[in-house]
Amino acid sequence: MDGRVDHLQVINQRIVRVFLKENAGGGDSSSQYFFTVGSIDAFERKLEQAQYDLGLEQKDFVPVVYSNETSWGQELLKFAPTLLIIGVWLFVMRQMGGGGMGGAGGGGPGNIFRVGKAKPVIVKEGQGKTTFKDVAGLHEAKIEVVEFVEFLRNPDKFKNLGAKIPKGALLCGPPGTGKTLLAKAMSGEANVPFLSISGSDFIEMFVGVGASRVRDLFSQARAQAPCIVFIDEIDAVGRARGRGGPGGNDERENTLNQLLVEMDGFNPLTGIVVLAGTNRADILDPALLRPGRFDRQVQIDKPDIKGRVEIYMVHLKNLKLCDDIEEVAKRMASLTPGFAGADIANVCNEAALIAARNSKEFVSLVEFESAIERVIGGIEKKSKILTKEERITVAYHEAGHAICGWFLEHADPLLKVSIVPRGSGALGYNQFLPREAALYSKEQMLDTMCMALGGRVAEEVFFKRITTGASDDLDRVTKMAYSQVTIYGMNEKVGTLSYQDRTGQDQFKKPYSEATAQMIDEEVRALVKGAYERTRNLITEKRAQLEFLAERLLEREMLTHNDVLELLGPRPFDMSDHYKEYVDTSAKWKEKVTIPQKSFLCSEFVW
Repeated sequence: MDGRVDHLQVINQRIVRVFLKENAGGGDSSSQYFFTVGSIDAFERKLEQAQYDLGLEQKDFVPVVYSNETSWGQELLKFAPTLLIIGVWLFVMRQMGGGGMGGAGGGGPGNIFRVGKAKPVIVKEGQGKTTFKDVAGLHEAKIEVVEFVEFLRNPDKFKNLGAKIPKGALLCGPPGTGKTLLAKAMSGEANVPFLSISGSDFIEMFVGVGASRVRDLFSQARAQAPCIVFIDEIDAVGRARGRGGPGGNDERENTLNQLLVEMDGFNPLTGIVVLAGTNRADILDPALLRPGRFDRQVQIDKPDIKGRVEIYMVHLKNLKLCDDIEEVAKRMASLTPGFAGADIANVCNEAALIAARNSKEFVSLVEFESAIERVIGGIEKKSKILTKEERITVAYHEAGHAICGWFLEHADPLLKVSIVPRGSGALGYNQFLPREAALYSKEQMLDTMCMALGGRVAEEVFFKRITTGASDDLDRVTKMAYSQVTIYGMNEKVGTLSYQDRTGQDQFKKPYSEATAQMIDEEVRALVKGAYERTRNLITEKRAQLEFLAERLLEREMLTHNDVLELLGPRPFDMSDHYKEYVDTSAKWKEKVTIPQKSFLCSEFVW
């Protein structure tokens, strides 16, 4: 088989196609071959030189044809980065669109096209119904809000008499007291839709979104009226305007302005009750609290002992108890002064966890009191290694607190003293039963300061040195001393003046002069010094009893009220009825159980 080159074709200045004619079996056939060249000029020179070397005449040279051919695959490859970017952008927009423009969803980061839409949590009638029976310990608050419920149930009853129901109520109180639960109970009692949203949901990185979401929220509420709108943590958008100074948050203020207009503007709220919850009512804008908007403030405080019994009864219903539910509720309510509803729920849950961890079939008072200790002080750390010198120092320190609590008339009565380290970082603690009082006298505060200083004084008297163990005690003593001088007017030299800053707007500007500040510091220092000397005299007088108590504490690590009573004798002051009842109940209950009793961990002292 033989053949010759018919002609060459240069494609796009890079690829050479060779057309070869072949003679096979007396017939003609053609074949094509491709190869790539670096430079077409160099290729032409070499091709021409090769033909000269072969002795060919110029008229017989192999013809070279130039052509441009388009490769669509290569052309599309050039646009691959651009197409990739477009694809990623479409994917992101689809995800942000909640599955496309037709998907459900409101505003926020879930839908950039609906970023100005509000997305409240809506509870329809009959869904997850919560009533006033589920809200325990808030009798006064229920009385305040029952009027709103009656209006939503039967608005004609008020309209026929020409009365206008308040448009909104502000639920104020510490965290965990049940503000959100009370709002849900209102919607359950009235059997109306409940729209819940957080104040921070109005804030977005885009300008104007907050005001747009406020408009959309109330638009949804008007469509479902009668209903309840609940804005939790409203202080996120309701702070007083004009206090931000230069560079203030104009977007937040615009959101607040729109909220004010919606609540009392030209477009009235018909059949809509607006509730809001906050624990910072003092920083809200006055326009938000005026009549016609949040014109009622419902104060939700921490429950008293009766309220705590009711709350315990609610949470104990779901637990398997080995004792009577009322007995457990009353005892635990007396052991947890100052606990809010959320704290009580946590204690009940922790008690059930401890019982399950110990493979118990029922939850007893042992688990409940252990739960209180763990919630407040942390888990016991008996594995924490202390040197012999450190254990002795801790024992005398805690014994100093116990002696002061036992022999000071107005101090909280002692229940237990221990030198077992706990997870909170405490190497030991004294347990007292705080009195549930609304008012404290000057004598009570002074005795509490002396009781707090008892540990530091005991270290100094017995070891002639001091340690860092009293840092928390000194911090509390300092706060109590400054409170007496600057807030409660209990100092003769400063007088009956109060310098308490309730707004908290300017922590660097004091409402008194430098001379007054110096006088306050001097009086506080003198007050603490007097309490320290009084504590030193008491510790010196009761030195033998303190040493005896510390030695017994080193032996047993924990002493109860009865142990201290046996070592120190009866307390020289009358016990309150509440304290007597607790001690008697503890003694009777201790006889029924066969394992060591664990009691409520209160701090070394409570103020």
